[in-house]
Amino acid sequence: MRIDKILSNIGYGSRKEVKKLLKSGAVKVNDRLLKDPKEQVNPDMEIVTVHGERVEYREFIYLMMNKPPGVLSATEDNYQETVIDILEPEDSVFEPFPVGRLDKDTEGLLLITNDGKLAHQLLSPKKHVPKTYFAVIDGEVTERDIEAFRNGVTLDDGYETKPGELNILKSGLTSDIELTIMEGKFHQVKRMFEAVGKRVVYLKRLSMGSLQLDEELELGEYRELTAEELEQLKAGQPAE
Repeated sequence: MRIDKILSNIGYGSRKEVKKLLKSGAVKVNDRLLKDPKEQVNPDMEIVTVHGERVEYREFIYLMMNKPPGVLSATEDNYQETVIDILEPEDSVFEPFPVGRLDKDTEGLLLITNDGKLAHQLLSPKKHVPKTYFAVIDGEVTERDIEAFRNGVTLDDGYETKPGELNILKSGLTSDIELTIMEGKFHQVKRMFEAVGKRVVYLKRLSMGSLQLDEELELGEYRELTAEELEQLKAGQPAE
């Protein structure tokens, strides 16, 4: 890979800024001064240093965010804050994107990466990746709703959902539930409850595939996935 691309990818500035950096003599490869931005370097095999500090190159970034309400699951928006706006510059330089969308008012687990292959694997309808949500429902959720969700419900546009696993945590005038679905239709959880005459008043995603929300993350906080989390996610296996 060209040395200017390597350095700009990991946050040393634009190609123009990197070119200046190279001209200044700050960059070495295996202790050899390198000034040509077009020179090809293998960052896995060769040691690249900038101002004497070794550069750790990586192509992909994998972040788990506890998405706060009021923020869009998008890469950019002219008027509203997005989840990418929350990221530190050293992370946003990788040009990551959210994997799937959470509604603006929905909280919880959001995976942010620039690995398109993994994103496709997690979002493909053929893969049946389970997503689990916690929700507070206006109204009493009953065994009848569990049965309806198990059979699949018909949404307002006539779409028949695949079976969902509904678990009632607390039932009453407002009910606490957990719901696991294998799809990701627009506003799906809200529309599934509307189909049985009830309204979601709070929604939080807890997991996606093997990846579980780290409860130590405050709203708006994020961290990199651990090696084990990433391995399990790529393998499509549940984490220990």
